Amino acid sequence: MSRVTFKTSDDLVQKLFDTAEEKLKLNLKDFSGRTVLIEGGGYEKIWLETQPMGGEMYAKRDMTPALNNQLLFMEYQREDGRIPGSIALINGKITPQFNKFQGFCFPEPALNMYYLMGKDEEYLELLHRTLERFDAYLWKTRDSDGDGCLETWCKYDTGEDHAMRYMDAPDAWEAEIPPTGCEAVPIASMDVMSYSYSCRSVLAEISRMKNQKEDAKLWAKKSLQVLQRMKEYLWDEAKGAYFDKDKHHRQMPILIHNTLRAMYWGSITQKMADRFVKEHLCNPNEFWTRLPLPSVAVNDPMFRNVTTNNWSGQVEALTYQRAIRALEKYGYYELLPQLGNKLFKAIGEKCVFVQQYDPFTSVPSSIALEGEQDAYGPAMLSVLEYISRMYGVHIDKETICWGSCGKRDTEYEQEWNDVNYRIVNDGAYAEAFLNGKKIFSVPSGRRVITDYMGNILNVQSLEDPTKKGLF
Repeated sequence: MSRVTFKTSDDLVQKLFDTAEEKLKLNLKDFSGRTVLIEGGGYEKIWLETQPMGGEMYAKRDMTPALNNQLLFMEYQREDGRIPGSIALINGKITPQFNKFQGFCFPEPALNMYYLMGKDEEYLELLHRTLERFDAYLWKTRDSDGDGCLETWCKYDTGEDHAMRYMDAPDAWEAEIPPTGCEAVPIASMDVMSYSYSCRSVLAEISRMKNQKEDAKLWAKKSLQVLQRMKEYLWDEAKGAYFDKDKHHRQMPILIHNTLRAMYWGSITQKMADRFVKEHLCNPNEFWTRLPLPSVAVNDPMFRNVTTNNWSGQVEALTYQRAIRALEKYGYYELLPQLGNKLFKAIGEKCVFVQQYDPFTSVPSSIALEGEQDAYGPAMLSVLEYISRMYGVHIDKETICWGSCGKRDTEYEQEWNDVNYRIVNDGAYAEAFLNGKKIFSVPSGRRVITDYMGNILNVQSLEDPTKKGLF
């Protein structure tokens, strides 16, 4: 059984938590006898860019849809290795759709589900086969010009709906050869390269877990080859960010947030990530706006503050969802409370959960689809995940992450695998309990990592990010 309870003296945060919990239940759907968590907010499918990640986040509450959100993508993989970009229920039938990649937030959430579900070896083997076949598919089809860099062929390949940087590229593309006659595509892509990197790095990890040392070395070497190619071909050392290249091998100079996505997948070195975070992500003239994380730097000529579904500028809830893993992976824990609090205030007392937000005013763009939007999954899951990192408990593989920031009273409880994990914070000190037994007490503002039994492995700061020179 999985269950989360949370109490706080902060009225806004409490209301956001309670409302997100209830509205997420609206996104639980029956797909021909399989309960899944759809994206919501008008998006009635499960999408590869959101729902394996979203399902794994929802495992805190319900393991069944969390697992189905992984399994369906693996079970409907094509013979040639391609994974559906989305899966719909059409006339009562589960229908895989292969007309885009639609992002790839899949390998690491799927691997974490192996731990959350109790280490099912058949599941792990299925995941291994799925990733190996998809990586092979990418390199067989998506380097059409042979320059060693994988390509995006349509806007939906990277989930950047209506992004101006794609120019006249098609929205979707089902053919196994790139479109012709377009201004930019096929584009040498940091995202699609990262899909391969993520496959290979997780395959290396699975091989290590299975004590297959030679395979682990091979996949680690292959993942490093992807990173090295990205660094030499797409990284701009003078500018401190990744930039895609168009079909003529010319740099597309638009400063997009996608380097943060590379951090999510791990396809960037620590030194490179440090430069992007300090020079761009935390720059108030670029990405650290009143509500941070616009899709395009606000001072870039290509930025557009479009209020409908458009990745040309406004802040996307999905970016907040991905930012958690991205920042944790590179040690920027101090930024998580900053982002969480800003997102909480942007959504506000109305507790309407939408797709996009104005970076200058923080105002939600409620008409992301036809009519008013609400119950958009990435927005609700972002709220709940930031709360888990700031005030609560998060299970990652074989570790437990405990958060204790804020000056308000909080109490967060996670039931998982017949164990009760609870952390209580009075604003000065936080106390953690495992099955009612106290396991540690720390000053507030700490992030504590333990094993399942509560043994402390590491203590990190959630304090003022200025101490790292970020602002």
